[in-house]
Amino acid sequence: MEAEAQALTPPPPVDYNAWAQRNIVFTERESPFPGPYSPSQFPHLEEIFNALSPDDPCRTITMMGSAQVGKTVVGNIFTGGSMSMDPCDLLIVHPTEDNARRWSKMKLVPMLKGTAALADIFPQKPRDGLDSVLYKERKDGSAAILISGANSPSSLSQVTMRRQVQDDLSKWETNAAGDPEIQADNRSRAHEFAKVLKLGTPLVLPGCRITRSYEAGSQEQPYVPCPQCQFMQVLEWETMLACTDAEHPEAAHFTCLKCGEKIEEHHRPEMLKRLEWRAHNEPAKREHRSFWIWSAYSVLQSFERIYREWLKAKGDADAEKTFLNDTCGKAYRAASEAPPWEKLRDRAASSHYRIGLVPAGGLLLFMGIDCQVDRVECHVIAFGKDFHRSVVDYRVLPGHITEEKCQAALDAMLKQTYPNEFGHRLPIELSAIDGNAWTEDVWSWARRHPKSKLIMVRGRGEDSAPRFARVKKERHDRTGKLLKYASRFYNFGSSILKMSLYRDLAKEDPLQRGAVLFPSGLEDEYFRQLTAERREPEKRHGFTVYRWKKDDTQANEALDTWCQAEAAATKFGVRGMPDELWARYEREREVPVQKGQADLEDLMLAPQAVPTVPPALATAPVRRRRMRGGVAS
Repeated sequence: MEAEAQALTPPPPVDYNAWAQRNIVFTERESPFPGPYSPSQFPHLEEIFNALSPDDPCRTITMMGSAQVGKTVVGNIFTGGSMSMDPCDLLIVHPTEDNARRWSKMKLVPMLKGTAALADIFPQKPRDGLDSVLYKERKDGSAAILISGANSPSSLSQVTMRRQVQDDLSKWETNAAGDPEIQADNRSRAHEFAKVLKLGTPLVLPGCRITRSYEAGSQEQPYVPCPQCQFMQVLEWETMLACTDAEHPEAAHFTCLKCGEKIEEHHRPEMLKRLEWRAHNEPAKREHRSFWIWSAYSVLQSFERIYREWLKAKGDADAEKTFLNDTCGKAYRAASEAPPWEKLRDRAASSHYRIGLVPAGGLLLFMGIDCQVDRVECHVIAFGKDFHRSVVDYRVLPGHITEEKCQAALDAMLKQTYPNEFGHRLPIELSAIDGNAWTEDVWSWARRHPKSKLIMVRGRGEDSAPRFARVKKERHDRTGKLLKYASRFYNFGSSILKMSLYRDLAKEDPLQRGAVLFPSGLEDEYFRQLTAERREPEKRHGFTVYRWKKDDTQANEALDTWCQAEAAATKFGVRGMPDELWARYEREREVPVQKGQADLEDLMLAPQAVPTVPPALATAPVRRRRMRGGVAS
């Protein structure tokens, strides 16, 4: 009778909020606010936990937001609370297996050991087979945690899961079996009352997975009252941007949409106590609840810090994307194609400087190098303060990278200096050569030059690829030995660089942050190559992905070498260079040279004449075009 009574007794309510308060204690390593979990620090999470409870009929819960707003906290509490209060098999999927292993070791294991309600039910003994990095099973066998990578189709098959956590959804890439999100969702099809939690910071539109999931759901946003008139509203980044003086970021604030009064940071704690989630797509609420939150609602970031991050990112399209994603919790709408090449050509035709000259503001030179079957193409770009860039030179060197004549020409290019408008000659600080094709041949030449002057690079086309990262150590296919070039080989995010470049090419004001200048003397083909690619949808295994594509009849080496030069500039540290260092370069390189000094330098640098325009970029067509346009040659 006791067994029958136990079986018939309804289980206690599954309340993740209450469980977190009873069991979760943050350490100093995990949180700037160590101690027991407090709802007052995360008032926006209460309703999300309610949606995760079996009492809510919704099947899918999406939380989209900026970094450091509690997405990982939600995933961890959902996992631990489920194992403790309502045991069932639970699947946790990260973008890659490496991410999954790192999360298991750094997040899950400390939670299982440090939480009393979990330490007693998980064995923590790897030898018995119930505890491994990617698999954790309860002692009584009633539930297990399976941890997987979205890049592994085998781990997303042949399992049935009542609960799931899909983490960092925006970074999931296609695997060998197709769309990993569909594969993961199918693991819960057999359960009528499954719960699937999708977490992520948005990346790039179109094609962002977490944004697509959010828009398919109830689209719930956090409303808070105005401290003066009590009007309920959403705090939006655009409001802060419009009403804050850039000269006084310490006074960053919002203004009420109704009464126009200031909403300052000291108002935030009281406002958050009355936070309400309101759905903008009410019909979807029963099946799919989706939530959006950003940094302005988090006690971990002040209004001033948010605005200062914007000032630092402003004008650099790549940095603006990161700000929009990580701080504002919104997807970046990509510039999918460049301005018409004719517009760039006409801008260059009226340029104030010629090819081979460094214009005012160009302080550091970087070169991108691309190898083809019968030629090597070199692109020299000057970088200045506020991420201003100007093209200095573009050369086509005949021959393959293995030929001595071609190598000699490349050696000379690395040593080339270019005059600026103040009489100084500037060297190329760092060059980046494409190592994706003819890797061994490229290495044979590159090893003759120091790492401080030449690196090898390889572009990665995924939107989620990091801007710049060292290539993992690679080994020879036959011998298994570590390849020596790994020490100077780097990946760069080519997709993000192309989006940033195309956005900056549209800027016509040369003083605008991120503006791009072109010299006179470039052929039409250069501009066709620079604007050759477009970001277009592509069907793969029945679903849509976005890839950069070009016309098969149009070369794109000017675009590729531009990205390689930007990779070299990133490695050098241009993006994070402080104003004091830029000022020092200006004092050294943009002070007019005295006449006597210039004569002496001319004698010393006589062998390095001003670079001539290569045959592939002859000036004759340019002169004819400029004469037709009515501009004096």
